[in-house]
Amino acid sequence: MAVFLTDEWFEQVEQMGQEAGELNLPPALANMIVNLKVSDSDQDIEANFANGLLHRGLNDGATTTLLLDRSILQSIITDFDTNEIMGAFMGGKIRVEGDMSQLMAVQTARPSAEQKALYSNIKSMTTMA
Repeated sequence: MAVFLTDEWFEQVEQMGQEAGELNLPPALANMIVNLKVSDSDQDIEANFANGLLHRGLNDGATTTLLLDRSILQSIITDFDTNEIMGAFMGGKIRVEGDMSQLMAVQTARPSAEQKALYSNIKSMTTMA
């Protein structure tokens, strides 16, 4: 088990992504590059979502940045509950900087079976601090 958003966690997610191979992502998810600025009680964490995976650091190709806290991001990554995500956004728990158009396109996208399997594996090895 690795603590969510630690260096060890990112390394394990990267390895799991490589082992998973082709995720057969729908176009909206395959083309999505979003930076994440995650607030945490200890430190702020910068990450990005690209190629269907969460990566450490910001991505220069992103035109959108989400500002959210650690617990909201973990819920998104482990549960991918679109109703919960929309509720967090509407409640101001997720703020958006930049281009919102790709986020709107993702609203109707559904993860592939391969992506769901990968995220199930990620969830099983993830623990909160």
